[in-house]
Amino acid sequence: MIAEQLRQRIRNEGPLSIASFMTEALFDPRAGYYATKDPIGAGSDFITAPEISQMFGELMGLWAAQSWIEFGSPKPFHLIELGPGKGTMMADALRAGRAAPGFLDAVQVHLVEASAALKAVQARTLSQTGADIRWSNRLDMIPAGPSLILANEFLDCLPLRQAVRKDGTWHERVVSLKEDAFVFSLGAPLGVDEALIPDTLRDAPDLSLVELRPGDQQVADMIAARFAEHAGRALFFDYGPASPEIGDTLQALRQHEKVDPLDNPGTADLTARVDFTGFADHAQQAGLTAYGPMEQGEFLLKLGLEQRAAYLMEQSPPHKAALARQIWRLTDAEQMGSLFKVVCLDAAGQPVPPGFARAED
Repeated sequence: MIAEQLRQRIRNEGPLSIASFMTEALFDPRAGYYATKDPIGAGSDFITAPEISQMFGELMGLWAAQSWIEFGSPKPFHLIELGPGKGTMMADALRAGRAAPGFLDAVQVHLVEASAALKAVQARTLSQTGADIRWSNRLDMIPAGPSLILANEFLDCLPLRQAVRKDGTWHERVVSLKEDAFVFSLGAPLGVDEALIPDTLRDAPDLSLVELRPGDQQVADMIAARFAEHAGRALFFDYGPASPEIGDTLQALRQHEKVDPLDNPGTADLTARVDFTGFADHAQQAGLTAYGPMEQGEFLLKLGLEQRAAYLMEQSPPHKAALARQIWRLTDAEQMGSLFKVVCLDAAGQPVPPGFARAED
């Protein structure tokens, strides 16, 4: 259904930007990928860190509780998750947050979710937590107040644009039709939008491809507006390089296998690597303090992943091997430890967030 909608749109309007193609394929309210799929888990299209180990969400809960204490233990306060998947991370975080007296009594949980299918899964997952759970379609729809924001693999799903340099000029890379098949082609010059290309990449050689992430700036601006009046802190986990790079990173995943991003839109997840430095720069320009990017493995170890695993191993010796595998998957450089990074955005004047203090601090 989405494929034919996109074909008709291209016939009527001409070639589409990759951002437009992604938006319709992922978020169409009737037939888009997130409207119709429960894509997370071992038997689905991909698996995320919270699904790998309960320890990931537990550490996020302790991180949130410590941050709440540093804010003066406000009551109420908003604990917000962007793109909360099955609700697994939030459930684990709330369980761990009980360690901080008053934390669960003060918290209002807000889940920013576009998928009706996943909202139903989240409701089941979180039904036993006893927390006040609310859903919103956008971050800026959540009431003002002290806030902590968690986001795991959220930025990589934001629609992006691509540009290719030809004869010294940057052109938009677009999706067009060739005998009814979706194909990539070159569109019009970027013009003033060339300013969106990172300075370090703007003079790249001909035929270079760069990715533009306007959604990152929108997210940073919304967070800055939210934190301008109240204490706030936002923690983002995602995959990508520490610095901007040339190259096409758009990929599609269907049942844990990479497929052509233009093949059968609406049936596969579309993601791209995050430009963490660019995201942090946007945040700082908006008036926030940015920490990171730091490798996920280093961050989780600083938060006490090994100590938490040792405790769980002591409580349940038969699970030692499984817990060791979970640590390996989350922290090893050949697994998620280096490719995945973490960035924290903070309202001005707050102490250094947990996990980001340098050894000499």
